[in-house]
Amino acid sequence: MGKVVCDWKTLHDFMVDAFKGVGVPAEDCEIVVDVILESDRRGIESHGCNRFKPIYIDRIEAGIQNPVTNFEIVKETPTTAVVDGHDGMGQVIGYKSMEMAIKKAKEYGMGMVAVRNSCHYGIAGYYASMAAKAGCIGITGTNARPSVAPTFGVEGMFGTNPLTIGIPTDEDFNFVIDCATSITQNGKIEYYARIDEPVHPGTVIDIDGNPVEGDAGEALKKIRNGTAALTTLGGIGEALGGYKGYGYAMVIELLSAALQDGNYGKMLDGKDENGNLVPYHLGHFFIAIDTGHFLGEEQTRKKAGEIIRSVRASKKAPGHDHIFSAGEKEYNVWLQRKDSGVPINESVQAEMNKVRDDLKLNYVFPWEK
Repeated sequence: MGKVVCDWKTLHDFMVDAFKGVGVPAEDCEIVVDVILESDRRGIESHGCNRFKPIYIDRIEAGIQNPVTNFEIVKETPTTAVVDGHDGMGQVIGYKSMEMAIKKAKEYGMGMVAVRNSCHYGIAGYYASMAAKAGCIGITGTNARPSVAPTFGVEGMFGTNPLTIGIPTDEDFNFVIDCATSITQNGKIEYYARIDEPVHPGTVIDIDGNPVEGDAGEALKKIRNGTAALTTLGGIGEALGGYKGYGYAMVIELLSAALQDGNYGKMLDGKDENGNLVPYHLGHFFIAIDTGHFLGEEQTRKKAGEIIRSVRASKKAPGHDHIFSAGEKEYNVWLQRKDSGVPINESVQAEMNKVRDDLKLNYVFPWEK
């Protein structure tokens, strides 16, 4: 059968009802689903519907993620806050934290919120985009399951630790760069396994320091059992700058744990000493910088647009007729998908069928017609 396109309304309504069915409050369901679908709107299929069941529904049902989010402000100043998410819904924690950072920035110029004890919060670009839409520069990052090796190491010590920045422009889309500090991320390896695409050379290293290639499903198993790890931006060793990715990964780890006294590294593997599943206790940070406190939002958007367009207008390499800026390809995907929906692969179709049947929800999906 292959992929089948499912319309946005059906996906939205189904996932909202599914999250309600496992105990997520209605208002929070809307936030969670919007973050998930934003991934698919941008064509980032590794973090959209692909993760609906295994990362969120399954973890709630396993008791390692709380469907009701207790957003506790541990400490607050006019420009900063420390939040404890108590292992609630990461998207809700992320949304409220960036909302708080933006509010502080609008009043004082800058705002930052550091979070501990959270769960997977979806694509980091969602929160940077929140800030950019509000006329702020937005910066966010998160630590994650240890699966990335440091330079000259072979053991997973970091998560894929994205460094994500959104900057408002005067174009139809804002500049939003949302990149892992590893060459690839766990979600991409999971996605490759679903579609039978092999591991890309140089992206995974085994415990003996050898590159891992071939079957993505096997590579994922090795990463999970600690006999392989993802490589940092720049790849294995220092020749192509792997130390740069390692350094940025460490920055994200520090900002996701040091300011809020959060967990880090091996503490985030989701298992106790006996191998039992436990909450992940992730850390995030959210920074908003209000352009109105500098030369103003309009002038900032105009200047940012000029800079981006000057780069796009530069000389192209042979065989290429366009230079892209961050956020542009995602915007193009949205234009293609906005009136149709999301292509759903067979494994995700089966997962949605199961969630629907388990929760006794009344939905007929396009792949069943």
